[in-house]
Amino acid sequence: MADEKVVEEAEAAASQTPVSINKSSKYWVIFLLRLFALLATVSATVVMAINKQTITKVVATIGSTPIQASITAKFQHTPAFIFFVIANGLASIHNLLMLIVQYIGHKFDLKGPRYLLIPILDMLNVALVSGGTSAAAFMGELGRNGNSHARWNKICDKFNTFCNHGSGAILASFIGLLLMIIINVISVTKLRSQKSTDYSVLP
Repeated sequence: MADEKVVEEAEAAASQTPVSINKSSKYWVIFLLRLFALLATVSATVVMAINKQTITKVVATIGSTPIQASITAKFQHTPAFIFFVIANGLASIHNLLMLIVQYIGHKFDLKGPRYLLIPILDMLNVALVSGGTSAAAFMGELGRNGNSHARWNKICDKFNTFCNHGSGAILASFIGLLLMIIINVISVTKLRSQKSTDYSVLP
């Protein structure tokens, strides 16, 4: 009887070990994905928020004296770029808070249906960042190439540094958006695999 009990306990431990390892590996994958998404959205927010370039142009000539004027390009001059900064800033705050919640939940094994709210918030942030990044990308393309049909001139031939920094911010935002989409897919897959009476901490 004692031998049978030992065998049963060993089999039970062996069957539970892969599950715990699998849960731990998923935790670290999602944690790293969210951390990289946070870094990407923070980079996009900061680079676009400090993006500024001033150039000096000759606007007129009086006699032999040129009249110069300074022209400054800022992200505040374009509503799409303002939306971009706000969207990535909110996504950064969200990812930071979710990293804290995920760490606490993993550390203390917190459970409850309230964590169903996290994937919903993730989806909202994906939609927000997607809209902001798409709007900024459209304005960036317009700034680089203009629109001959609407007679809108390009500006990136004059504000090259401003446009390059903006392009970098948009690229970082797209990377963050892709990572957040992957996090959403993992979260939804995890939700589907859970039992209705067993809610575990979601990323």
